[in-house]
Amino acid sequence: MMQKLWRSLLVFTLVVGTLMVGSCAAQPNTSLSASPSPSQSISPTAIASVDTNLPSLNGKATVDMVVKGETVTIEVDGTNAPVTAGNFIDLVQQGVYNGLVFHRVVRDPQPFVVQGGDPQSKDTNFPAERLGTGSYIDPATSRPRYIPLEIKPQGADKPLYHQTLETAGISNKPKLRHTRGAVAMARSSLPDSASSQFYIALTDLSFLDGNYAVFGYVTKGMETVDRIQQGDRIESIKIVKGGENLKKG
Repeated sequence: MMQKLWRSLLVFTLVVGTLMVGSCAAQPNTSLSASPSPSQSISPTAIASVDTNLPSLNGKATVDMVVKGETVTIEVDGTNAPVTAGNFIDLVQQGVYNGLVFHRVVRDPQPFVVQGGDPQSKDTNFPAERLGTGSYIDPATSRPRYIPLEIKPQGADKPLYHQTLETAGISNKPKLRHTRGAVAMARSSLPDSASSQFYIALTDLSFLDGNYAVFGYVTKGMETVDRIQQGDRIESIKIVKGGENLKKG
């Protein structure tokens, strides 16, 4: 019963038509399903290639994010999610997240997620009700930059791209799971629609596993994340370790 409630809540939280997503275009409801059992073998044909022009993180990196005057440390995992992690670290390096708002905070009826990363929120005059619709605009192309859905199943050598584990018929659980403190990309119903918006899990959310791309975990300062309120800003965020592992296309 609670899992069904959270599925409905996630549609409202991360999607809601054009709102809580990393895309500017209107999208239908996000497909949500529980994690499958880890019994099915992984088909090599399910592994797709990735655009080599996207940034990638070859290894791990650590970032310090300051919110409410306190530091939240995140370990970003480029070993298991190189493209998703590379996109995030690239945006941190560019200063994209500095000053952005956590526009969505869901704690009722139980702790769920805090979500931010909409570049439009840097403008203090931008209507709060429209936050959640923005994507990162690549200055090199003047177009939004989207990244493919990237999930590495347990037992696989490489991540799966462009589809959920359920869609691909893969029963193995993902290597990076939605435990408390997981950091993952928000997206619309289209698998390859994540851009800059991310969320932090306030509790274990196993029913999201295999559907959304986790790329790191809060390793210090989760008590600060627990106190984040809607409208709080990322005062600063910087790479403190592993920046040399970022490779740009």
